[in-house]
Amino acid sequence: MAANEDSSCLFCGILKGIIPSHKVTETDYSLAFLDIMPFSEGHTLVIPKYHAETLDTLPDEYLRDIGPLLKRVAKAAGTTQYNIVQNNGKLAYQQVPHAHFHVIPKSTETDGLVLHLEERPQAKSTNEELAATCAKMKERLSQ
Repeated sequence: MAANEDSSCLFCGILKGIIPSHKVTETDYSLAFLDIMPFSEGHTLVIPKYHAETLDTLPDEYLRDIGPLLKRVAKAAGTTQYNIVQNNGKLAYQQVPHAHFHVIPKSTETDGLVLHLEERPQAKSTNEELAATCAKMKERLSQ
């Protein structure tokens, strides 16, 4: 059962066993199960057993557990090439409002998730712009 569960949440329903899933592995804090609309064979979702909509609201003990579990799931996928994706909020393409990670195995250039990093802005940030951004971030961390 999920801590801090939300009865309307799809992933909380999976944790409670109300919604069926193909469980790959689990711990006391996390569950890994196959995505029903996979980008590639072995595409697995890793979710905390705590309902938090985004990563920043998830208690640290759940985050500490997820890192090693992501590594185990990637190994179980049978490839050394994979994406680990985590989205927060609608603008970041989060589809289910329960913090989760995707482990997406890659076996070919077109298999799985295809990222187009060449679409990034062509102009590099100046040293002054980077320094200003860094200062803002450090200020937020100190609050």
